[in-house]
Amino acid sequence: MDAGMTSKPTTPRPQHLAARLGRKAMAAAMALAALAAASCARMGQPDGGWYDDTPPRITHTSPRDKATGVTARKIRISFDEYIKLEDAASKVVVSPPQIETPEIKTAGKDIEVELKDSLQPATTYTIDFSDAITDNNEGNPMGNYTYSFSTGERIDTFEVAGNVVDASNLEPVKGILVGLYADLSDTAFTTKPLLRVARTDSRGRFVIKGVAPGKYFAYALQDADGNYLYNQKSEMLAFSRDTITPSCGPDIRQDTIWRDSLRIDSIIRTGYTHFYPDDIVLRAFTVPLTDRYLLKTERQSPEKIGIYFTYGSDTLPRLRGLNFDSTEAFIVEATEKLDTLTYWLRDTALVNKDTLTMELTYMMTDSTGVLVERTDTIEALPRVPYERRMKQRQKEIEDWQKEQEKAKKRGEPYDSIMPAEALQPSFKTRGSLDPDKNVYIEMPSPLARCDTAAIHLYSKIDTLWYRSRFALSQVPGKLRTYVLKAEWRPGVEYSLEIDSAAFEDIYGRVSDAHKSGIRVREMDEYSSLTVNISGTQDTAIVVQLLNSSDAVVKESRASGGSAEFFYINPGKYYLRAFADRNGNGTWDTGDYNAALQPETVTYYPREIECKAKWDVTISWNMAAMPASRQKPMAITKQKPEQERKIRNRNADRARELGIEYVRGN
Repeated sequence: MDAGMTSKPTTPRPQHLAARLGRKAMAAAMALAALAAASCARMGQPDGGWYDDTPPRITHTSPRDKATGVTARKIRISFDEYIKLEDAASKVVVSPPQIETPEIKTAGKDIEVELKDSLQPATTYTIDFSDAITDNNEGNPMGNYTYSFSTGERIDTFEVAGNVVDASNLEPVKGILVGLYADLSDTAFTTKPLLRVARTDSRGRFVIKGVAPGKYFAYALQDADGNYLYNQKSEMLAFSRDTITPSCGPDIRQDTIWRDSLRIDSIIRTGYTHFYPDDIVLRAFTVPLTDRYLLKTERQSPEKIGIYFTYGSDTLPRLRGLNFDSTEAFIVEATEKLDTLTYWLRDTALVNKDTLTMELTYMMTDSTGVLVERTDTIEALPRVPYERRMKQRQKEIEDWQKEQEKAKKRGEPYDSIMPAEALQPSFKTRGSLDPDKNVYIEMPSPLARCDTAAIHLYSKIDTLWYRSRFALSQVPGKLRTYVLKAEWRPGVEYSLEIDSAAFEDIYGRVSDAHKSGIRVREMDEYSSLTVNISGTQDTAIVVQLLNSSDAVVKESRASGGSAEFFYINPGKYYLRAFADRNGNGTWDTGDYNAALQPETVTYYPREIECKAKWDVTISWNMAAMPASRQKPMAITKQKPEQERKIRNRNADRARELGIEYVRGN
């Protein structure tokens, strides 16, 4: 038969069919066998024959699999049919890790591997092919296969297994390197290549094979530079200080034999060697990049200059004008970490100046990792020059005048003086409001004046409107954002009315009058949730209510072993919690050099349904399930890939022919 055929018939086994169907069925099977044999003489799909659902089988290896005393660096693995090796770069893992990439290729029915590194003495080598090997025609997977040999007198056969999850959200981490060190010092991970390695699959699962007896530490590393040690802060990593001692023992597993896709033929109990530990969980994280240097400066609009750093600082940089007087020239808007700064120009004369030359003095990280003072000269040019802006403004005036002339000719109201550009605050209201929320007002530029006497809040009781008390304040750390707080009562309608000129910015622009209705929703429209927590020694726990996108909807700090959520909109939710070790209210990552693990994240393993008028109470034992199994699949973004299986199309063919077929017999 042609090796390029998409399928090939094989001779069915009449003795198996006879045992199940009797002599008449045996005769039918023999006839099918003859038909299948005849089909081999024809090109293309056999008409009524059997498909090849047999995975490749190894016929020979050189050196012999599990051989000892090996000195050759070239390995050949031969099969009984033509094979393919899919995605070898990511699936095939050689251990001990090879600094120089091995050459791995297929040649017909053979796989050839050439190790470029020198062989280490008295060491077990493993080449884990995972599920990369399939036959060339049908793509039948061979299954997970590992070839091994030893340069010494014995083969090390222990295995350790587990999972790697992202420490921040317990997502499985696919494709990360996992390895062991027999050297238990803190410096091994940063000075020596990993001793034995594996790579995680789509479930974050890893199995490290060929492990010798002893004690180890386990690590995970997103090895960016391929040197098998942690030497870049940008590399995701995980480490554990729980000593691993490999062991094994006899065990029994149950294998289900399927008659077809719907019916079970039998369940076979099979003895096997169980390797321990097989439940390691490594929480991977990335260390914050604290190296500080200037990313860029820009002047996207003429009235402000943006300065961006890679990391924050304790103090603001010093900015000195070289072609203008910078004294009291700016209002600074800064993020919490002082890594993004916006310098608003106070004087319109400077706004209209096309080129501002400045001297910027700031702290930056030098080549040794130490913060040092640096001074740069920068030029800030607006994207649109002053002359072009004036032409655009003149055109706007002319267009406005034409509109007024048209209105005058039609006898409609018109103006003779173009009104000044108004300040346009953004009101974060949507018509309805939850009782535990507030109204936020964002200004397009810093304010010079805010007249709270020009702001009015009314509530409607029956048919009458009454004044309601409120407080307006600037949001801490937000220069241009204000919050209007009030006693928002469920089921009550409010009217927010703001007089014109209530707000004035630093450029003299004033706001127009504003009016918006706000309806606070009824209590009966909400659900509440109480979470009773157990199974943890942590006392400072922040619990987060999540939506179906794994995004935070509400947050509550646990007190007395419970966390409460009110005013929950009906729907399906999930829960996540983290141990807030430093009490800052946010999740913090780890730091290997400081021997600091990331703050522990835990997921409630089930969906929670909240209905209107319902008060829901759940009990959450945070230690009931390992971290690798906690996150509900519905909100897990890294979905497990479908396991590659033999398609078993012969079962369908047998049904078409009216006979019974059991694969593998």
